[in-house]
Amino acid sequence: MIKDKNDGREEISWLPDVEAQNYPNAHSYLSLLFDPERVDAMIEGFKRATVVKVQAKDIFRASRLPLLGVGNSHVEKDRKKIAKGQSLSPLLLVRDQAHGRLVIADGYHRLCSVYFFDEDAWIPCKIV
Repeated sequence: MIKDKNDGREEISWLPDVEAQNYPNAHSYLSLLFDPERVDAMIEGFKRATVVKVQAKDIFRASRLPLLGVGNSHVEKDRKKIAKGQSLSPLLLVRDQAHGRLVIADGYHRLCSVYFFDEDAWIPCKIV
């Protein structure tokens, strides 16, 4: 478990690696955006990649996605996990250089949940 101490703010716990079910979730989403061979290569890349930390606010800016509100059931579920000290799985991110943005292949709801606690939080991610 990785704990991110945020100068007196909520402590966010992270698993040391991505949970197994996150890879098929990412595959399903990426299959809507990219051809099958490229998606398979991305998933293999995720499995080989090391976990790095990126600030929540930078992930949002690079992805150009809106912040989901606490009214979203998945965001609320992850917020409760954070409040209880339960560990979250690292995010899976894709650099879409053709469009100049970051694709959140898995972990969008976790990102939104963390952002409510601390926009400067360092989030463990695997990036391909």
